[in-house]
Amino acid sequence: MNAKNKAGPEKSLQNLTLSDLVFSSQANHNFSRILTDLKKSNLSITNRLQSVKQDATFVAHVASAYGRPLIANERCGSWYIPPSSKGGSAYFKSTDGHAGQWKFSTRRLNLHLLDTIGKRDGCIIVDSTRRGKRMPDALSKTIPIWCCVLNRVLFPKDEARHGLHTPPNAVSASEHAQMEARIPEFVESFSGLGLDITSLQQITKPLRPMWITQDTQLVETDTIFEDYHPVICCTSSRRVVGTEMSEGGYIQGAGDDTENWAHGLTAPIFWANAEQLLSAPEAELPALIESLVDAVSKESTAQKPRQVAPCLFVAPLTQVYAASEYSCVISLLPKTTDQSAWGQSPVQMKVGLGKHKVASRNLRSALPQICEFVKSALAASEKCEPKVLVLCETGKDLSIAVCLALLCQFFEHDGSFSSSEERKDVNKNVIKIKLSRIMTAFPEANPSRATLQSVNSYFMG
Repeated sequence: MNAKNKAGPEKSLQNLTLSDLVFSSQANHNFSRILTDLKKSNLSITNRLQSVKQDATFVAHVASAYGRPLIANERCGSWYIPPSSKGGSAYFKSTDGHAGQWKFSTRRLNLHLLDTIGKRDGCIIVDSTRRGKRMPDALSKTIPIWCCVLNRVLFPKDEARHGLHTPPNAVSASEHAQMEARIPEFVESFSGLGLDITSLQQITKPLRPMWITQDTQLVETDTIFEDYHPVICCTSSRRVVGTEMSEGGYIQGAGDDTENWAHGLTAPIFWANAEQLLSAPEAELPALIESLVDAVSKESTAQKPRQVAPCLFVAPLTQVYAASEYSCVISLLPKTTDQSAWGQSPVQMKVGLGKHKVASRNLRSALPQICEFVKSALAASEKCEPKVLVLCETGKDLSIAVCLALLCQFFEHDGSFSSSEERKDVNKNVIKIKLSRIMTAFPEANPSRATLQSVNSYFMG
């Protein structure tokens, strides 16, 4: 009996299979937590900033090799270009290049780039993308569409240069064909804005996109291409196919998703304080960043409001301005307040709309009162050239929508003021045309889709 009992357990141990192993739920929980901690550690602020610095070195090599100005595709591209090397900004959205959703944005025309391209025979547009992707859709599809549309509009007789060019290692032949089939539609949409084409003739040759990644063999050249201006699309980050944990701290697209890691740090603040930030311990970075951001916020109030249309100016709420220069001032506050408290004086209005999507929704019901206030203020103004200042949290979202509504409501095509009681001629096309003019005057503006929908609803709802 004893021998039998003794042999039994030995036999069982020898025949154990994987299914016989039992881990406690606590062990599983600990393992998951360890993986989470490892990932969080790898995606630290320090690793992100070190990765940005590394990719910026590559971008500098590209600029040296091709001799064209560096243009940051906002908001990510500025992280990879020191301000002293930055030749401007562009606003090409990756979503406008997503498969099946290809678009030529009449809201973000980027026509200000034509002056730089014409003077410097091209430019280098810098952007990055998340882990695993070869290049962002903004570079592989949105910019090629933009180049193709402008070529057809600005050089209608040069049909040999009307073709769409995309990178074959990022865009399939099928997708390329589908994109090219929609180009005539995009040309018609752009032409429908009624812009003065002669004012856009800053380029003497068609545009041709080219693509550079960290896999590209750089060859220094100052070549001037006879047939086209090169628009060099530079993906700043090295492609990471696996997980970041295998890259020794390197993060592809480290400058993206700043709302999730940057604690308010911006690209200009980073480059102004790069040495200090890169040498600081990880635990001290949040407090250091906060102190740097606060210092810059106090300095930024010295900037002047931005003119977006005749008589219309915008600025962030923190802006210091001379009230006597303006016929009226409208402040759009990031908190909700009762309408009875909005009118501060005949020339000042403080409208509490709230933040983000709530503010965008509340804007629709606030626009009638805002427009009435402006009409009264301008009618009573004794200034030869009336000026309206609209402030919001960023100076680039809600304030842009209010200026758009005012432009549609009160200003004629030549910019003259008209206090018409009702504008029956305002439709989606008119709103689109007016918005394109604002965005051309102020390319950095960034009104959200929900904010612009409130303007459409106000006039057509």
